[in-house]
Amino acid sequence: MNFTLTEEQTMIQKMIREFAEEEVAPGAEQRDKEKRFPKEIFEKLSKLGMMGLPFPEEYGGAGADTMSFAIAVEELSRACGSTGITYSAHVSLGGAPINLFGTKEQKEKYLVPICTGESMGAFGLTEPGAGSDAGGTETTAAERDGEWLINGSKCYITNASYAKHLALTAVTGRSGQDKEISAIIVPTDASGFKVIDNYEKMGLHSSNTTELVLEDVAVPYENLLGKKGEGFKQFLVTLDGGRIGIGAMAVGIAQAAYEKALSYAHERKQFGRSISKFQAIQFKLADMAMKIELARLMVYKAAWLKDQGKKFSKEASMAKLYASEACMQICSESVQIHGGNGYMRDYHVERYFRDAKLLEIGEGTSEVQRIVIAREIGC
Repeated sequence: MNFTLTEEQTMIQKMIREFAEEEVAPGAEQRDKEKRFPKEIFEKLSKLGMMGLPFPEEYGGAGADTMSFAIAVEELSRACGSTGITYSAHVSLGGAPINLFGTKEQKEKYLVPICTGESMGAFGLTEPGAGSDAGGTETTAAERDGEWLINGSKCYITNASYAKHLALTAVTGRSGQDKEISAIIVPTDASGFKVIDNYEKMGLHSSNTTELVLEDVAVPYENLLGKKGEGFKQFLVTLDGGRIGIGAMAVGIAQAAYEKALSYAHERKQFGRSISKFQAIQFKLADMAMKIELARLMVYKAAWLKDQGKKFSKEASMAKLYASEACMQICSESVQIHGGNGYMRDYHVERYFRDAKLLEIGEGTSEVQRIVIAREIGC
């Protein structure tokens, strides 16, 4: 296996790293305190042509691969977890389902604005009663005079306040206890569509997390995404790709926490020498470095498989599961190495710790990932 990044991937990594260090990292702590969405950062990323990174050039994308996407998410997340998750969701949840299942007309109308940054990408799957059990969807879409009449609600939706449209799942038919779930593209300015941004979160304060309420929202029948009744399957495919993004995000946050801990261990002196000379600290740092390397390789493998057109569901779940849990452990150890200072906002690592927790929950909890992996290995 060749572990060398291509010339294009190396160029993207260099560009995004420099951008993240110069434009994203300096204001990350203040944005977190103010719970301020990094709108200006995404305006600059749009000018760099990064908002449609893995999508076809004919729709305004850059025509890059999944590896490049994973690299970009990692570098942005290393600087700011909120920026990382915003970008990851924009691409893997907002743009991907339209690119995968949309018609040419739908892509021209709805994917192009995502690729150009005119609209942030978002999608609506989770509901108050349908989290891990996404099949428990209760939002309905009834056919009426060539339109869909949609009623229901969605929760914990990323980027919706800045999205001009999004794809969401709704029940379009029933047969006894069985539901026919379809995906439909809905403009966020449609009559009866409300985006509510009032969640109080543990972390990722600069990302936009919303509730959606739909009351008799009417959209044209042609806004059906893909085939009727295949929405649930489509979103499962979408989540496979999204898990690569979450894995990459975990690697980025873990890398940042590790770098802060390593630097602090060299600077902090106790009992007459830097704490990096104590074996207890050395072992922590060694484990952190090892877990990051393993997590990154798992994310890259899943991305490579996707780019090769091979099956990658198991590998994406493994990467997301391992990287997210390793990230949480690394952030915890980074706080520990910093001691009392680690509990203070000025040292940043407590923010990494808060941000990391969502990665074990979003895009399928750790428990769901284990279910997916067990199924894939034939249990």
